[in-house]
Amino acid sequence: MNEVTVETKDLVRRFGNLTAIDNVTMTISTGELFGLLGPNGAGKTTILRLLTGQLEPTSGSSKVLGIDPAKNPIAVKARIGVVPEVESPPSFLTAVEYLQFIGLVRDIEDIEERATHWIEYMGMREVQNVPCKDLSKGTRQKLVVAAALIHDPPLVFLDEPFSGLDPHYQKIMKDYLHGYLQRGGTVFMCTHILEIAEKICTRIGIIDRGRIVAVGSPTDLRREGETLDSVFMRYTETPDAAR
Repeated sequence: MNEVTVETKDLVRRFGNLTAIDNVTMTISTGELFGLLGPNGAGKTTILRLLTGQLEPTSGSSKVLGIDPAKNPIAVKARIGVVPEVESPPSFLTAVEYLQFIGLVRDIEDIEERATHWIEYMGMREVQNVPCKDLSKGTRQKLVVAAALIHDPPLVFLDEPFSGLDPHYQKIMKDYLHGYLQRGGTVFMCTHILEIAEKICTRIGIIDRGRIVAVGSPTDLRREGETLDSVFMRYTETPDAAR
């Protein structure tokens, strides 16, 4: 049986009178690609920020690789990779300089070799010396993904990782994640792209208004003849504006 890599128990996060995360209990095992799906404002990014030590919970607890991210966020961040929903590399650095900077921060000895690999893998060789402020949105996204994976962490948190990537690099990303899981890595991914989630996630959680309303493999969650889109609509409430 695979080890538990991420676990939460009765996790709650409030912002004033708003309960963004409401008693979330879940476990994710080593080797899983766990996809967290939900409407805008359902709490996906808040959970990711709690698990990566960017926010402290109001109550409840969590463990990431056996570490409490609220008590020791630096230790968690040292071991994981994170692709946030909104991230822009420093505008004054070139693409290759940014990856080398990540290597310096993470004390990666073979950073030159790794940076070259990711520049080539993500098709950024022709723009590697271009300042980040002048890169396209898609190229900046590829660079952020490379920075999150360059130290080969055992666990990565991905918030809308396919956003801004064209179909070619979406496939490259999917292929990389498949190999990463085969090597024993674990992925926690928030995404709105249900078609991709249905194809690559080993297990899915659906969150609505701060609560986990369904968990299971895509096959387990679907009724006969259903797509994941239908499952999503069945488990989430219709926004007030659409009623």
